[in-house]
Amino acid sequence: MFYSLYSTIAKRSLLVLIIAVISLSGLSLTEAQDYIVGEGDVLRITVYNHPDLTTIARVTGEGEILFPLIGSVKVGDLTLSSVVEKISVRLADGYIIEPQVSVFIEEYRSKKVVLMGQVEKPGLYILDGRTTFMELLSKAGGLTKNAGDSAVIKRKENPLDASEKKIAIDLKRLVEKGDMSLDVPVMDGDSIYIIKAGLFYVTGEIRKPDSYKYEEGLTIVKAITMAGGFTDKAATGKVKIIRKLNGKEEVLERVKMDEQVLPDDVIVVPESFF
Repeated sequence: MFYSLYSTIAKRSLLVLIIAVISLSGLSLTEAQDYIVGEGDVLRITVYNHPDLTTIARVTGEGEILFPLIGSVKVGDLTLSSVVEKISVRLADGYIIEPQVSVFIEEYRSKKVVLMGQVEKPGLYILDGRTTFMELLSKAGGLTKNAGDSAVIKRKENPLDASEKKIAIDLKRLVEKGDMSLDVPVMDGDSIYIIKAGLFYVTGEIRKPDSYKYEEGLTIVKAITMAGGFTDKAATGKVKIIRKLNGKEEVLERVKMDEQVLPDDVIVVPESFF
């Protein structure tokens, strides 16, 4: 009876310890159990009441680790809970009675994503456990000034074929308006692209002639305002747009202030001679 009570208390204490360590790592219990171990991950393995068996091991390219008493253990492509079960079964086979095994990720190295496009530091990133789109964006130094209003995540649905799932993210809603429902977790193997914004150009008798980031619903009056407004010499009633349509350049004369601007439009403000 005493042994049974002691065993129950020990198991509960161990469960509390596991939950505490997982909480510190930023993962929920379910997420930690479901994490798929891969090449390069570093595991910390402990056996309750057997400190001499505590092991820190990096997963090899073959998906294996070495553990005292039982030697090589294949852990690649297994969840953490499966790794615990596998080591427990091996230890129980003639080594330890009812082994209490716990496995934690010491370093994450196997989960990677590619982030390209309009970010300050594009490239390959390692996922340190559960990582959301915004967390990844922060690691990449944020968006560039030429970033558009959308991002695309390409995700392989089945590693056995080439089929891909595309997830579109509205950056304006997420970043500017704070809609965190769009802050989706990124997954191993994701390829993420931040689309470049369309540009329009303002030239002539304008205070700040330059190229500007296109926004949906942009009008001439808003474009002029973004460019600092008219100069004193501007012929405000003769504003024109140079626009490419079907590969040909067209000139729209005397456009109204509520005229819609399109990406790549060139807005020309001529000089007034009167």
